[in-house]
Amino acid sequence: MTPAATPARTRYAEPGSTWWPVLWAPVFCAVGAGVEALSGPVHVVAWIGIAVVLTAMTAGWVKARRRVCAVELTDDVLRQGEQELPVARIAGLHDGDALGARPLGGGPTVPRKTAEIPLDLDDGTVVLAWARHPEPMRAALSSVLRTEDV
Repeated sequence: MTPAATPARTRYAEPGSTWWPVLWAPVFCAVGAGVEALSGPVHVVAWIGIAVVLTAMTAGWVKARRRVCAVELTDDVLRQGEQELPVARIAGLHDGDALGARPLGGGPTVPRKTAEIPLDLDDGTVVLAWARHPEPMRAALSSVLRTEDV
């Protein structure tokens, strides 16, 4: 019998989006129905239909953001969006200019409202990791890279 592998400890994580925006559509539709009630009969079926359609669209948007904009750093892997980079490939945090470095995650640029964190890789290239809260991410990267050296 082989022992179960211990799961890698999560050092830093950002979900990409929360689920609370899914509540916007029902709230907006309830307010709209309330305003409509002040002026006459309420078209209940129409408001329910609009709420269902807008809720479905918002749920799709949230799900996509949770897939494309999520960040997770474990002891073994840095996951940026849909791209995974083994921590063993990270040589360190880059100190100099990172002009022209490609961002991780598969996009042409880092996502909006995120900060760039340049990383040196083991092959000499520089890539851009990113996070909404860069200082905790830098601290987590530093601690993971320190434990790699030990």
